[in-house]
Amino acid sequence: MESHEQNPPNGRSDRPAGGSGDDSRTTMGERLDHVSATAEHAWDRTRNAFTDLKESLDIDGRVSRNPYGTVAAALGIGYVLGGGIFTPLTSRILGLGLRLGIRLAVLPYLTDEVLGIAEEIGGETEGRGTRKRATNANENKGR
Repeated sequence: MESHEQNPPNGRSDRPAGGSGDDSRTTMGERLDHVSATAEHAWDRTRNAFTDLKESLDIDGRVSRNPYGTVAAALGIGYVLGGGIFTPLTSRILGLGLRLGIRLAVLPYLTDEVLGIAEEIGGETEGRGTRKRATNANENKGR
């Protein structure tokens, strides 16, 4: 087990801050240079990753072809990432969307069914009316 003197807490040294002549210690300038180089490297990698993502998704082309759709997508992504997915507003919007979607999906089906029934009823009624008219016309010819 190491003692407290051998391993000071939080990386602090018990040595005085003056020049002790120890070559193993780095200076503040060297540390800043190292941190700066590391930060530049991380920034370059991040920029390259976003450039690759932008090119693969063709974001500029999508924006120029469909600007309103892109804005709507950005709003939707921001709403979801902002935590708005489990809110009362979202439940109202989804409820309205489901009701509207069901109505729009069922309406053509119901229209076709009602028109089919009306044609069947109308066909039977027209057939009866035609027969009556023909019978009346035959009776008038005989007079």
